[in-house]
Amino acid sequence: MARKQFDLIVFDWDGTLMDSTATIVTCIQAAAKDLGLPVPDRKSAAYVIGLGLQDAMEAVLPGLEAKYYPHMVERYRYHYLAKDKGLTLFDGVRDMLNELAQQGYFLAVATGKSRVGLNRALDAANLLSVFDATRCADETFSKPHPAMLQELTRELGQDIRRTLMIGDTTHDLQMAINAGAARVGVHYGAHAVPELQALNPLFIAGSASELHAWLNENA
Repeated sequence: MARKQFDLIVFDWDGTLMDSTATIVTCIQAAAKDLGLPVPDRKSAAYVIGLGLQDAMEAVLPGLEAKYYPHMVERYRYHYLAKDKGLTLFDGVRDMLNELAQQGYFLAVATGKSRVGLNRALDAANLLSVFDATRCADETFSKPHPAMLQELTRELGQDIRRTLMIGDTTHDLQMAINAGAARVGVHYGAHAVPELQALNPLFIAGSASELHAWLNENA
């Protein structure tokens, strides 16, 4: 199949490829509870998914003394590392990635995870060899800053105008806008359809198989 619009397809990780939204929300809430801080509700905790960890904690519990945020990150990591072995890819993700790679697309990941966290996840999912490049929040600016996409396109020698960003949050879509890349949303992760629609993505998929079908027809 000849590529139509894009040469590089960049995926967010949590809530887009990995079914981890509920676990992340639970771990944010548990971290706050451990420290005797106000426990954010599910919607608030889900909203900050995709940001770098420190940025996420500052956004979900604004106005705390600065000393609390590193402790929130530490407690979050403690809870997440106890649960991440049980996480799985969304149904259809592995087939989609393998097919896209066979069709000659460059594939990348832009994530709010740390490098250690992403490498753990890629290894556990047996996807280390699928992606041509990856970028994490502890290596550059956090979303929605355009740096991750700019750095990935430079590393792979690609044109930002022929690059597609796919993610489940407004942070992903706003990063694409800021970088000048195209964008597609998925609504089976952290953010709801109306929030995603406000940023005018080319498409919003309700499942990985729906996303795969759209990419086959349009990418």
